Amino acid sequence: MDSADELKSGLNSGLNSGMSGATSSGAGSGTDRSGPDGSLDSGLHSAESDAAPGRVVATAAALGLIEQLRQRHGPLMFFQSGGCCDGSAPMCYPAGEFSVSDTDVRLGELGGAPFYMGAEQFAYWEHTQLIIDVVAGNGGMFSLDNGTGQRFLTRSRLFSDAELAQLPAPATGPGA
Repeated sequence: MDSADELKSGLNSGLNSGMSGATSSGAGSGTDRSGPDGSLDSGLHSAESDAAPGRVVATAAALGLIEQLRQRHGPLMFFQSGGCCDGSAPMCYPAGEFSVSDTDVRLGELGGAPFYMGAEQFAYWEHTQLIIDVVAGNGGMFSLDNGTGQRFLTRSRLFSDAELAQLPAPATGPGA
């Protein structure tokens, strides 16, 4: 096993042990999230096709909170914060209330809500799948999860070389 495989294995192992509410594909309890090779099961929820892994996926718990927020606030959008006041939290806003620039990268959708990241941050994370989960606590200062007693949390794992080869180039800008 080379160092990249060891890193991926370690990330997947740590990720699997810390993910509450992640769902596996097919029937079952949802507690076994690893595939036959020990990698994270791709049964997490994404709007991407089955042919390529999603750049961003959500646990069942995250999708549940997204639905609650949608019922309360209407259509939503996400932006992966890169720091400052709210650290690196995924920020949830009413659709259109956060200005997406022409260079912001659209990673996919979670429960029908588009998910963006700044281009400079994406340059560091392009080899990584973001896994949006929910934990107890207060959300980001400006994020809609604030005040719910839960907050969105970004977990991650490295894509394999085969997965990277399947990924389409991401779209950029507000119309993406």
